[in-house]
Amino acid sequence: MNPAILLLTGILCLFPAADAGAKETRNRVSLTGEDFSEWRGNTGQWEIVGDTFTKPDNEKLLSSKPGTGVIVNGPTGRTRNLLSKTEFGDVRAHIEFMVPKGSNSGVYFNGRYEIQVFDSWGVKKPKHSDCGGIYQRWDTRGYEGRPPRVNASRPPGQWQTFDVIFRSPRFDRNGQKISNARFEKIVHNGTVVHADVELSGPTRASAYNDEKPTGPLMLQGDHGPVAYRNIRIEPAGPNPFFAMDTATKDDKHKTAKQQVQMVKELGYAGIGCTAGKGLAQMAEELDKNSLRLFAAYVGCNIDADARSYGPELKEAIEVMKGHNAILWLFVQSKKLKPSSLEGDARAVEVIQEIADMAAEAGVRVALYPHTGFWVERVEDAIRVAQKVDRKNVGITFNLCHWLKTDDEENMKSLIKSAMPHLFVVSINGADSGGKDWKQLIQTLDRGSFNIQRFLKVLYKAGYTGPIGLQGYGIGGDAYENLKRSMGAWDKLSEKSATKKK
Repeated sequence: MNPAILLLTGILCLFPAADAGAKETRNRVSLTGEDFSEWRGNTGQWEIVGDTFTKPDNEKLLSSKPGTGVIVNGPTGRTRNLLSKTEFGDVRAHIEFMVPKGSNSGVYFNGRYEIQVFDSWGVKKPKHSDCGGIYQRWDTRGYEGRPPRVNASRPPGQWQTFDVIFRSPRFDRNGQKISNARFEKIVHNGTVVHADVELSGPTRASAYNDEKPTGPLMLQGDHGPVAYRNIRIEPAGPNPFFAMDTATKDDKHKTAKQQVQMVKELGYAGIGCTAGKGLAQMAEELDKNSLRLFAAYVGCNIDADARSYGPELKEAIEVMKGHNAILWLFVQSKKLKPSSLEGDARAVEVIQEIADMAAEAGVRVALYPHTGFWVERVEDAIRVAQKVDRKNVGITFNLCHWLKTDDEENMKSLIKSAMPHLFVVSINGADSGGKDWKQLIQTLDRGSFNIQRFLKVLYKAGYTGPIGLQGYGIGGDAYENLKRSMGAWDKLSEKSATKKK
């Protein structure tokens, strides 16, 4: 498929029309039913049955009952892989599976990126090869495998579920990859086990060694007995949209619990908040509600005679461990002017130290450009991130601070430059040419700045990551502000999904 097709949609990314045999309801494709018409070619020993269960005289095999709705990989559990006829891009998938004791399978998105299916019941420290893990890549040795945050496995012989949001890699018009594939969320038996995990290439034993914007769903059939049912795939929907805690607090919403309940009710994917004593409670409340802690805002200082960072930074990293969250790092200096190149060497030293601490906890660091701080502009963040040269160090594109310090005409070229390092974006309503924060930070439904155009440029550049809502200084009722902004986001998402590029 021509990679340029990927540019035809924005937030709702490429989801080609299904083959004639596929069953669709409102763009949903069901891959399990009465026959194998949704699967390619020779299906080997795979069978369609009504139900399956552990074989009474052999706990390592499956038996079945006649009927339809369940597919099982034959009497021995050693047959060919299944590949769907339909090729998908960005998807939201529901998959139910069963394995007997000791068995092994896998679900490959785009036929290339595997979520492991395994009998991991009782495993205390899961690895990438355990159920719900993202399987490792492979050259002469394995690398980039990701274990699930927790082991959510049920006992062998019981039905289990995956609910997955997957984003395909992006390519420019010349076929060059401009952003990696990404598992936005993997939920195993109702528990979030991965959030926002990028994959630099196909995992081991994939159907293809290359990468493309679309591909089939593949079920591994040669590693042991397995059964699947209720496989449903639909478009992934817009990028994850979260609220910064600058937008979630007012007199009625002071506690973490109150803020989390509010954003959940309004449909936000989670919260990005300030580091400090309330961070642990916020993370706990988000976890309880199956929402994400996207980022924690904390600073460092690059003056040689100043303390580089306070205890809240290490505490934030500890709280964020296992969440694949982002440390929003603003960088200050009392002696150097904003954007001064004189601070680069010291900044690299300090940020590398922070990045190495964060890497041990699986935390990423996104430099946070802030008006009046040493890292003031997006260009500063890009320059410093390149010099720091750590995989877990990237940047944030803050719309309000960019509008304050730069010319709108530079938007397209700046986003393109930022893309190799861009971890997270924040947006809000704003007035073009605004000078003060009341003009530059408004609810998303207000302001003369063309947010739709900004998002169009962002998506065309290949961005598939999270987007946060900035609410600093807006004031008033937080619930109403968030409701207005979510309404605007829904409209922006709908337009971006249907408008040709």
